[in-house]
Amino acid sequence: MLEPLGPGGLVGVLLLLVGIGIIAVTSPIVAGGLALVLVGLALVVRGLLSSTLSALGMDGML
Repeated sequence: MLEPLGPGGLVGVLLLLVGIGIIAVTSPIVAGGLALVLVGLALVVRGLLSSTLSALGMDGML
């Protein structure tokens, strides 16, 4: 699962988790909302990427 991300992606995921952890220490409700927003954004990006690849004839790449 982590192999396609590469080193830059791994650092990005690590920074994301550390940032949410720091926010959770001070305000758990805000951290939960922020995590839901980020998951929703990731799903939107995945959907856009999937439809773009499908339009280019590369179905099943994701």
